[in-house]
Amino acid sequence: MALAVVLGGAIGLEREIAGKPAGLRTNILICVGAALITDVSIRITTIPERLGDPSRLAAMIVSGIGFIGAGTIMQARGTVTGVTSAATIWVVAAIGITVGAGFYVEATGAGALVTLVLAGLGTLEHKLRRARRVLSCTIRTKPGYPASELESILGVSGIRIIGQRVYDHAEDRVFELKLSGRAPVRHRHRKAAGARRDLRRSHGVGCVSAFVGRGSRGAVQELGADAGR
Repeated sequence: MALAVVLGGAIGLEREIAGKPAGLRTNILICVGAALITDVSIRITTIPERLGDPSRLAAMIVSGIGFIGAGTIMQARGTVTGVTSAATIWVVAAIGITVGAGFYVEATGAGALVTLVLAGLGTLEHKLRRARRVLSCTIRTKPGYPASELESILGVSGIRIIGQRVYDHAEDRVFELKLSGRAPVRHRHRKAAGARRDLRRSHGVGCVSAFVGRGSRGAVQELGADAGR
């Protein structure tokens, strides 16, 4: 049980520092609970008058932990968050089962590896996602505004239009764009500010609203909802 506390605590501490919903206590309790149930299931089968399969309780741990993991996954503004926390809860339960089964070396190695992945690869993953961003953007302009003009304005800031839909109304023209751009993290705000400034200067652009799509974290307004007003 002590090893389950240490391994679950190490992973939970990283989650707690990162501000995730499943933190220190949650991961410790999951790891200890899985280890305890696995240990009991194995000991029960050693009693002469009791027959059974110890893997049944372990299987129930794996299926039951899914309910806890599902509670950490949230969807908002077109983005899904908490998937890593859910996966962490699942693997912590697996480590607990390994401890309860008596495979201490394997459990220690898995715990160290998971902690390294969570703590060390987060920054790298963030940089890779920021290296090439894809976001969706809705731009409202005056009727008849040319799409080539928007392409030129965004192109100055290094932003490409990789997909577009145009809707013409009596009072305006609406562009639904899918945009892509490559820039180091330290330059992404400069690129967004340049595009925002150029759109504001363009005659005929009334409103720009953007929401983050693939390759990003959170719902960050990159182009600004009030450009051109």
